[in-house]
Amino acid sequence: MQSATERRQEVLYYISDRRRVTYQEIADEYGVSFNTARRDVELLACSYPIDVVNGKGGGVRAMDGWYASKRYLTDEQDALLRKLAAGLQPEDQKTMESILTAFAKPQVKEPKN
Repeated sequence: MQSATERRQEVLYYISDRRRVTYQEIADEYGVSFNTARRDVELLACSYPIDVVNGKGGGVRAMDGWYASKRYLTDEQDALLRKLAAGLQPEDQKTMESILTAFAKPQVKEPKN
């Protein structure tokens, strides 16, 4: 039997791979209750760019541009690299910008009402 932590990691990859799922699909896939699936997603959404849309047509979505297998810079790493970039030669600034673009966390978009 897998632990809750292991299951949540698998759920994270499941959401990332499928891009949009429902709580019921997660519950069915991992053999847990609807409420356990909901709690797992709520916990994951605190640390990962996962969006929950309630109501008809809603579900759990991975934010555009985010994939669980991709590594991202921390906020501190991003800030330091941006600070250091200011002192670089123009050609090195372009390289630094490409690094920041490749590894920056996707920006979380607020849902439109």
